[in-house]
Amino acid sequence: MRVAVIQMSPNAEKAQNIAQARGLIESLVAAQKLDLIALPEIWTCLGGTRAQKFAQAEVLPKPNGKAPLAPGGQGGEAYEFLRGIAMKHNIHVHGGSIGELDGEKLYNTSLVFSPAGEELARYRKIHLFDITTPDGTGYKESATYGAGDQVVTCLIGETRIGLAICYDLRFPELFLALRRAGAELIILPAAFTLQTGKDHWEVLLRARAIETQCWVAAPACTGSHHEGVSGETRYTYGHSLIADPWGHVVAKASDGPGWAVASVDKTYMARLRANMPVLEHRVLEHRKLT
Repeated sequence: MRVAVIQMSPNAEKAQNIAQARGLIESLVAAQKLDLIALPEIWTCLGGTRAQKFAQAEVLPKPNGKAPLAPGGQGGEAYEFLRGIAMKHNIHVHGGSIGELDGEKLYNTSLVFSPAGEELARYRKIHLFDITTPDGTGYKESATYGAGDQVVTCLIGETRIGLAICYDLRFPELFLALRRAGAELIILPAAFTLQTGKDHWEVLLRARAIETQCWVAAPACTGSHHEGVSGETRYTYGHSLIADPWGHVVAKASDGPGWAVASVDKTYMARLRANMPVLEHRVLEHRKLT
């Protein structure tokens, strides 16, 4: 399976961000034959005010689990853009994550589409980014978004995909749950901060790949955006990458918008798992230690 992670520099204007994503995807698919492309976290509206986030969010169609939506679609602008790209290029699309409006709640939600435009999976980010970075900058994702509560996987061809988003990366129990659910490739779209990313991004992605013996694909936002009413400038780290089940980084994006591409080799993964069956060796799950 040929997989591409797309790196974007989005802002709070959805139409501009869709245009940027379209340009990157069209250039990418013109250059390479791919099976799956993945976008970053919250690429439709990064930054801005709480009101802007709600205004740019979309009410998602009820998932039917079977046939594609009717021609013309039923989703919002970003939803239909992702479906349309999948159908136009006969490719699987992981839509990174977008703002999902459900009643009075907003969720940070990933969507996966088949080449037929069928929605294969929907995942709401479980772990919300309520932290203070070393320079004193505060982030409180829970002030805007609700938290999901479901571990989600889906099949793309014969490969089972596990879904996670950004701050989820710091919680290995989620990744273990994805491995137990059969995940072979875990996709983690992100908008990692520059401060945390420069020290933790790559090492955590490699650790999750090693622990789960899964391929890990991480499309990320890069560059600056303006946050909140104050318009404070904040920076995302970028460095989108793909890591193999041994923890090697096999592809990485350069600075600025772009992409990284790699082939996911399931035979290599199966050999690693057979030679080092760490899932079966998890002693703490089988007996109490004293």
